[in-house]
Amino acid sequence: MASEEETNKRRVRELLDRPGNECCSDCLAPGPEWASFTLGVFICQSCSGIHRSIPQISRVKSVFIDPWEKSEVELMASIGNSSAKGKYEQMVPAFYYSPTHTDCQVLREQWIRAKYERNEFIYLERQEPYSAGYREGFLWKRGRDNGQFLSRKFILSEREGAMKYFNKHDAREPKALMKIQTINATFQPNKIGHPHGLQITYLKDNSTRNIFVYHEDGKEIVDWFNGIRAARFHYLQVAFPGAPDTELVPKLTRNYIKEGYMEKTGPKQTEGFKKRWFTLDDRRLMYFKDPLDAYARGEVFIGSKESGYTVVPGLPPSTQGYHWQFGITIVTPDRKFLFACETEADQKEWMAVFQSVINRPMLPQEYAVEARFKHKP
Repeated sequence: MASEEETNKRRVRELLDRPGNECCSDCLAPGPEWASFTLGVFICQSCSGIHRSIPQISRVKSVFIDPWEKSEVELMASIGNSSAKGKYEQMVPAFYYSPTHTDCQVLREQWIRAKYERNEFIYLERQEPYSAGYREGFLWKRGRDNGQFLSRKFILSEREGAMKYFNKHDAREPKALMKIQTINATFQPNKIGHPHGLQITYLKDNSTRNIFVYHEDGKEIVDWFNGIRAARFHYLQVAFPGAPDTELVPKLTRNYIKEGYMEKTGPKQTEGFKKRWFTLDDRRLMYFKDPLDAYARGEVFIGSKESGYTVVPGLPPSTQGYHWQFGITIVTPDRKFLFACETEADQKEWMAVFQSVINRPMLPQEYAVEARFKHKP
């Protein structure tokens, strides 16, 4: 006869087959191998580390290695991921970013703490003021010229339709005004070199401007991020009356499709190739001398195949001056853009993302962007 310990282990493993338990309860990673036996949820290894940091609320065990008590198995059986989500995520605002396993640590940690530690989505009165449409505070902002991070006052005002920051604490006029209409925010811990690093972009004279910020407190930076999303959500609700939330939410903030180094040459294709940092943001391919530059050196609009855009591997036979061997040519109605990648794997990845953008039919507003686009040398 199987011992009670073996029976308990088998029973807890069998619970993984129940609907909802096949993915991590917090980040949706497939095949969770850990469980919180106080909350009754199955979680992935990565999220289990975050749960360990709040032992007063969550205690974790390995589904496959640790011994299980009968009472613990019964609690897991009585709750499970679907039931826990129904309780802890019942009032998640539409604009609030629910991270997945591909998102950075600070987003996942604050999501878990908001759910189980602060109970933000169970009681309306626990909801943070990120949805209020106004927020002010200090963030560390990277200086445009010297690269030093300095404390700057930021104000997000939905009523004014803008986020702004001030260079001096007593300044009357903001140093920059970022319209909510064009603002985007994306976490970039590796690029910025801080685990809470956030890249904020906005359009200024139809060119992209980058601002790099962080806050030492993880909750504070995630609240700013969700505050920006809330302001964007309410702006879009006015701009597109009657549009369902499911249509608006994907437009609140976006991660970049791809970033990395390539070489490029100029429009005459006679000068040598220069190494540049490229960011593909929707249909804008921007290039920078340094990943943390405030402004792009240039931007290329990538339209759809119906509008005469194509991407082909390799470079025209007469091309000279490149160092990296794996070329890519983007053909637009006006001219060809030549790039070179360091490895064949890089070339394949860039080709795939360019092709996916070109395969996507253009939206009416994208034709307007294309018309305004000035190809910079």
